[in-house]
Amino acid sequence: MAEERVQRRLAAVLAADVVGYSRLMGIDEAGTLARLKAMRRDILDPTIAAHSGRVVKLMGDGMLVEFASAVDAVACAIEIQKHVREHDAVLSGGDPIQFRIGIMSATLSSKATISLATASISLRGSKASPLPAASHFRRTPGSRYRVR
Repeated sequence: MAEERVQRRLAAVLAADVVGYSRLMGIDEAGTLARLKAMRRDILDPTIAAHSGRVVKLMGDGMLVEFASAVDAVACAIEIQKHVREHDAVLSGGDPIQFRIGIMSATLSSKATISLATASISLRGSKASPLPAASHFRRTPGSRYRVR
């Protein structure tokens, strides 16, 4: 009985999340969600499509996007950062939304999924917008986190 050969492909994975998401939600939940929705509609989705990316997973304040080329992933990340800065300067009212973006190369099998754990490695390596240490957050009433 012959074994079925697993198909593999090399992909670039872009992992993005919002810096200070919990803090922004604590300040203005409805406003933050509206701004993120507008950014996704006006910037993220069109930019990802223009660079031949495929959104693999959405989670709260983050996303995983697969690209066939690392060049496309990097170009997409640069364009996203540029447009987000311009877009949010008008809407932010002094508290801009910033994305932390990391890119990694991965060999994916036909049955593989890109996991959040894999993507977090990419984000941890991103120095553009460092994450505050977990000890800087404290739980407040109403299940919100605030920065100390």
